[in-house]
Amino acid sequence: MPCTREDLEQREREFLAPFAQWSADSHGRLHDEAPPEWRTQYQRDRDRVIHSRAFRRLEYKTQVFLNGTGDHLRTRLTHTIEVAAIARNIARALRLNEDLAETIALAHDLGHSPFGHKGEEALHRLMRGHGGFDHNRQSVRIVELLEQKYPDFPGLNLSWEVREGLTKHTSHFQIPGFTPGFLHRSPSLEAQVANVADEIAYSSHDIDDGLDSGLLSESALGRAIPVWRQASRHVVREHGRLPDECRRYFVIRCLIDGQVKDVVTTTENRLARLRIQSTQAVREHPRPLVSHSPERKLQNRTLRRYLYKNLYYNPRVHQPNLQAVRLLEELFDHFLKHPERMGTRAKKRLKHDGLHRSVCDYLAGMTDRYAMLEHQRSLKPKL
Repeated sequence: MPCTREDLEQREREFLAPFAQWSADSHGRLHDEAPPEWRTQYQRDRDRVIHSRAFRRLEYKTQVFLNGTGDHLRTRLTHTIEVAAIARNIARALRLNEDLAETIALAHDLGHSPFGHKGEEALHRLMRGHGGFDHNRQSVRIVELLEQKYPDFPGLNLSWEVREGLTKHTSHFQIPGFTPGFLHRSPSLEAQVANVADEIAYSSHDIDDGLDSGLLSESALGRAIPVWRQASRHVVREHGRLPDECRRYFVIRCLIDGQVKDVVTTTENRLARLRIQSTQAVREHPRPLVSHSPERKLQNRTLRRYLYKNLYYNPRVHQPNLQAVRLLEELFDHFLKHPERMGTRAKKRLKHDGLHRSVCDYLAGMTDRYAMLEHQRSLKPKL
């Protein structure tokens, strides 16, 4: 007999911890739908995210290096897939709902602008006085309104728990369908796992891209970053001398494994010490329960400062991003003056959302390469 949704929900009740978010206990969706037949609610959400246009666009959006700079450098899509894999591993170890943690991870960057965080900062500045711009809020906007795939409702109509996870639990704005009684001090443990997995993925893999690009060196990392030095020594002890690429891969693997183990152990001990035994207790707790140990947090801050100084603000990374931001600013001004030149969907939202928000949505949805092509087409003089 086929495995039904009811069978999958029963498996969750038998295996997951009492503080996990069971799919059968979801607070539901903004628009009523018949439940899925062969999937849980969160498995349906995951599939909707993967099949969305916004998810596909992540392939051509910057992570650190401007998209197209190198074949093996990460894009926003590869970063997202790596975050989802780490989130599943942590959730499984803690007996949380893997499907929910994975879905939040897969959707967490849907709202990211082109040109990475510099693009996000530029849009926020351009939208000053008009609601600003934040990629977490934009992710929610995409899944609630901007994706158009279904005949009976706008957006993807994701479950309450996924949408809550996408807000990063910011309290300064509300999401349609969120009943105030549901909102407490902290989001689900699965949402917290996705957030920590994001941090683990970008810190470890940004090192990899920095080394691959030649902007970072293993010797300099070993002198400045204790966790890199420890991981390198561990690899030498376990495997001896390895070819450069293989050695680097294993050191970064050790960094990720070490962070995952630290999060799982720290979180497990904290949940036991605080006697957390329900999702309600999770939500009422005043601070996140899923986190690194204090020692690891300090090590991560040291690593983060090093990456900002030696990678993110390296001229080879910083200058192209600044040029891309100027391009984005010029496009914003162009479409404010000529909204009729925007795409069909963006023009349809002008009456409902106003000029500035419609232009912002249009630009935020662009990939790096499309923004550059649109700038060339619209603003470069014809010879």
